[in-house]
Amino acid sequence: MAKRVFIIVLDSFGIGEMPDAARFGDVGSNTLGAIVKSPKYHTPTLQKLGLFNIEGVVCGRRAEAPLASFARLEEVSNGKDTTTGHWEIAGVESEKALPVYPNGFPDEVIAEFERRTGRRVLCNKPYSGTDVIRDYGEEHMKTGALIVYTSADSVFQVAANEAVVPVPELYRYCEIAREMLTGDHNVGRVIARPFVGTNAKNFKRTTNRHDLSLKPPRKTMLDYIRAAGLDTIGVGKIYDIFDGEGVSEKLKTTGNANGMEVTLELAQRGFSGLAFVNLVDFDMVYGHRNDVNGYANAATEFDGQLAKLLPLLRAEDLLIITADHGCDPATPSTDHSREYVPMLAYGKGVRAGVDLGTRRSFACIAQTVCEYLGVPVQLDGKSFLKEILR
Repeated sequence: MAKRVFIIVLDSFGIGEMPDAARFGDVGSNTLGAIVKSPKYHTPTLQKLGLFNIEGVVCGRRAEAPLASFARLEEVSNGKDTTTGHWEIAGVESEKALPVYPNGFPDEVIAEFERRTGRRVLCNKPYSGTDVIRDYGEEHMKTGALIVYTSADSVFQVAANEAVVPVPELYRYCEIAREMLTGDHNVGRVIARPFVGTNAKNFKRTTNRHDLSLKPPRKTMLDYIRAAGLDTIGVGKIYDIFDGEGVSEKLKTTGNANGMEVTLELAQRGFSGLAFVNLVDFDMVYGHRNDVNGYANAATEFDGQLAKLLPLLRAEDLLIITADHGCDPATPSTDHSREYVPMLAYGKGVRAGVDLGTRRSFACIAQTVCEYLGVPVQLDGKSFLKEILR
């Protein structure tokens, strides 16, 4: 039977501050620790797998006999963003931090963007995605000017109302920005942020978001696995994060629930290789909006769908659940946080209850996956496969 690997990234599901959190302004951040206090939080499946048995996790109830092998992973890359987090999961550590713009983009960047698009720019500051359309959306609708903003992460975001700027046109403007932002301004992602509504009271972002990422600096596990003739299925924004590199099939989703529905369908479908899943709502909808109860409820809903996935796994399947960074919704910050992330490995061929402790680099996942699939690679990280196989 063909070997299949499912990697599910719970976007921003951190489990506690890393030793260098102070350098990133994230002392005290603990995404999991924040959400377990909510009455909306209930994750019995994750608990049984061993989430609360992970080294350093002091909240929740430990499982007496965890069903999965488990570890706490330390990020090596110089950052706390989606791009470098996913690249590291895929085996590429990033020594150089991607550029950020706490005071907005330089005048020359904005002037060039305005010249190339033929539209004026509004805002040009770090901003919450929901607040920025509330504060600038009406002016945008009157003038046609584009709302450009950033965050603590390496992003150039462009928001526009779909009734003023059709989605294909907004995507074209973002492609222009992606072409411009090179060299010292090679931001991790240019993001199209379409919204709808008629005034500040009813503006709402749509699911037509589109990320234009940098290409990874070198081959990732996706490239190696695909070159070996195996499937590399990107679910959610995986295709965008890697700019399509190494992805053989792109499956777009509308949020966490739909992402898990797609994953459940894949589990019942024949393929050979990797299904790489990103569940973005934890981060985009709840973490960045400091919505503790919403984040907790999203974890509860995921747990219910995870319970449906486990019985569908075949004898040769390997499931890995992890995250790419933190985004503690209980802190004053609305940005990502520099945190350890969980790693739960489960399958009929995986030993239960193996405590792998704290592992340096998310890239240990890429090495483990490729070794399991029998694909030789030159990637960062160290495999833990031999420690978890029965």
